[in-house]
Amino acid sequence: MPNKQDLLDLQFIEARHRLIDLAAFLDRIDRHPGSADYRYEALKNALPILLDDRPDRARAVLEAFSDPTTDPIPRAAFQGAFGAASHQALNPKH
Repeated sequence: MPNKQDLLDLQFIEARHRLIDLAAFLDRIDRHPGSADYRYEALKNALPILLDDRPDRARAVLEAFSDPTTDPIPRAAFQGAFGAASHQALNPKH
């Protein structure tokens, strides 16, 4: 079983790249005109989870983006996914 140093040696550069890529994405959103939507807010709300000292960060981030409702909607607006839950996404107009 690898130790923490082994994991850092193997995966640090990849994790660093992903973090920089996310920062660049957020910078691009901020530089452009218009309003961001619920997906941008969902990303920002999930970021503090990464700093929590807990063993289930991946699950917590996934749950932060997940639709917490249990009742099905009468009809989907389209076939696909939004990637983050929002009031509008969860309650499309019929």
